[in-house]
Amino acid sequence: MDLLTFVRARGGIVRSSELRAHGATNRALSEAVATGGLVRPRRGWMAAADADPVLLGAARSGVVLTCITRAARLGLWVLAPDGVHVAAPAHSGSVRARGAVVHWHRPLVPRPPTMLEDGIENTLVAVALCQPFESALAVWESALRASLVDVRALERLRLPLAARRILEIASPWSDSGLETLVLPRLRWLKVPLRRQIWLAGHRVDLLIGDRLVLQIDGGHHVGAQRSRDIAHDAELTLLGYHVIRIGYHDVVERWPDVQDRIMRAVAQGLHLAP
Repeated sequence: MDLLTFVRARGGIVRSSELRAHGATNRALSEAVATGGLVRPRRGWMAAADADPVLLGAARSGVVLTCITRAARLGLWVLAPDGVHVAAPAHSGSVRARGAVVHWHRPLVPRPPTMLEDGIENTLVAVALCQPFESALAVWESALRASLVDVRALERLRLPLAARRILEIASPWSDSGLETLVLPRLRWLKVPLRRQIWLAGHRVDLLIGDRLVLQIDGGHHVGAQRSRDIAHDAELTLLGYHVIRIGYHDVVERWPDVQDRIMRAVAQGLHLAP
């Protein structure tokens, strides 16, 4: 068998035992390492020399990628990555993940020894236990939006309290992580808050009351998209809506200013139907 082709077909890094199970001998493995085709990041693992360096690091350290590191690799919305997050077996004395955030709790879903990246359920639980509530909620809603997990399936698991609190309010209807951050911050207003409502032929991010529209721009709101946004804002104004448009830095860094703007609009009754 072509060992390098086999390893690359399985993501670039595999357990040595899997190679032996498919007919590779110890001598063949040693020769592959000697010629530079394969490397041994750690006893029991074989990898292509050009394998994903993050996975190589995980194998070398005896850990599994999890929490926001795994979430980001899945394409989920992560607010502020703060280093590499990994999971290690409880009471393990062999972890050498220097500079990483190590999660020691028992996984909700058992991890097979061939795994280097956590499953979605374990990833979400790690996020819930590790990250601030808003940031964790954004990751969870991103996973629901991407259909990587189902609410009903999550409800059947023995989730820790922090994860259960997130699940109680998590929804797939936010269009982005920014929207997820905004909604909990406005619930205290005690006025109706509706996400992704169709108005004037397009969806709006958040309708506050009957007439106050909050549009939240991500990085893609430029060029032609920006022109369409401006035209839609004009249509909404002609229909009697009041539009407040904000961006990433408004939500993440200047929220008190945004909240003040919304409070003043509500105080003026701009959220009420005439």
